[in-house]
Amino acid sequence: MSTGTIRVRTSAPAARVHQALTTAEELQVWLAEHAVVDQDTFEFWGRFTPDGERGRQKLLELTDSSVRFTWLLYGTEYTVELAVEQRDGETLVAVTQSPYPEWGVGDDESEVLQTFWPLALGNLVELVEGRPVLGFCDFTSPEQRFEFDIAASPAAIINALTDPDVFARWFGARMEIEPHVGGRWTMGGLEDDPNPGKVIALDEGNLALEFHGGMVSSWELKGSEGKTRLTFVQSGFDPASPPYGPWMGWLSGFADLRRMLELPGWRPMWHSFDIPGVPDGALVLE
Repeated sequence: MSTGTIRVRTSAPAARVHQALTTAEELQVWLAEHAVVDQDTFEFWGRFTPDGERGRQKLLELTDSSVRFTWLLYGTEYTVELAVEQRDGETLVAVTQSPYPEWGVGDDESEVLQTFWPLALGNLVELVEGRPVLGFCDFTSPEQRFEFDIAASPAAIINALTDPDVFARWFGARMEIEPHVGGRWTMGGLEDDPNPGKVIALDEGNLALEFHGGMVSSWELKGSEGKTRLTFVQSGFDPASPPYGPWMGWLSGFADLRRMLELPGWRPMWHSFDIPGVPDGALVLE
């Protein structure tokens, strides 16, 4: 049975992280719309949870450093552990899930399983460091529109979105782009992608990419008084089957994009990904 682990780093002490992992009120800030936690129960549910009915989790173990539970999701029972540890002078938070889908499987359910926890962990790091959480994916709505502010100029954000080296630092994965309208874009390398995206807008305030099948991802930037409002939209998909997995993948990256441009001495929050089937060089981690 395959197992996957995602780790993030935070400057917060381990005790602060453990509180956020095991307190219902805090789970409702970084993880889910609703939550209940006690010595016998660990449940979360609502709009921001796939298969969001109550009663899908069963607590297995709650310790001073971790919580382990089963989660019935899409007809499969998963075992999940949320754990915190001190390593090499920093606090690491890990999510381990079994089974874990192979990298690149590509079906909707697998993509949700691969991106739900990175988005949640990004929110968790912001919470325990006293910053506003980025936000959630609403699994009850087909609309995919997200707005947030970054204390940086539109030019700095466009550079972070289009410079492959800068992109790899905050997103944690390789990207290649031909940075002009009509140019190609891909996650990974252009030589390995038979159907790359196409740049359909690129200027000081806009980036838009069109993908095979007609889906469009767009970033609109409006700067004012040292801040920029970033509006990210996905469109061109079947509203009966919204691409929640790719949507959460982008949102999970935006937390560290904002941190990179706002925090002095920033280091990427992404520490390590032990995921079955990841190609060599696909991820870029410090």
